[in-house]
Amino acid sequence: MYKTAMVLAAGRGRRMRPLTDKTPKPLLPVCGRPLLDYHLEKLAKAGVERVVINGAWLKAQLEQYVKRGFEGLELIFSPEPEGGLETAGGIIQALPLLGEAPFIVVNGDVFTDFPFTTLPEKLYDSVAHLVLVESPAHNLKGDFGLDQGRVVSQGVYTFSGISVLHPELFEGLTPGVRPLAPVLRAAMTEGRVSGHVYTGLWQDVGTPQRLEALENTLGCA
Repeated sequence: MYKTAMVLAAGRGRRMRPLTDKTPKPLLPVCGRPLLDYHLEKLAKAGVERVVINGAWLKAQLEQYVKRGFEGLELIFSPEPEGGLETAGGIIQALPLLGEAPFIVVNGDVFTDFPFTTLPEKLYDSVAHLVLVESPAHNLKGDFGLDQGRVVSQGVYTFSGISVLHPELFEGLTPGVRPLAPVLRAAMTEGRVSGHVYTGLWQDVGTPQRLEALENTLGCA
């Protein structure tokens, strides 16, 4: 099992306003607990030992969360400029903290019961493995497809925000503001991105309405 993970927590969360005006989106409460808690709990149970959490918007709150710690995990904070570095930029900045082996990456603004222990133990000839989901109502067109276990750049599935990435994916890329999608798509053209579809509970907690719907689903609203 992978020993290192990164939870992406740097986004502004504009669609979640006004809730995110004073609280970073990954720290918003879901059934009375910060959304981030649920990821860390599952990662710890899966055998992960170190988790890097990045922060840009209201990053002092995230840094305090990291300093409080989480049982069974070493937490490390990776601060970014207030505007953030986008996903790939944030990961590239954190690479020295993540090490040379493949690592798990999780979006801090999703909720899922995905079992991290079901991730492939090795990437083999891939530089990334993506967990895909059936496309939700807000993204019906989908982002990616699957062809014999390889992710392709067009299809009916949505990227869940859960992946295993190899540092080699970012080889030759300079630090700075950089989105992840073009980096992944470039690797897809070389057939170096594997993936699978998860059909369990998954929710993009991107708006107050989706947060309310999630708590209704969980029975705590």
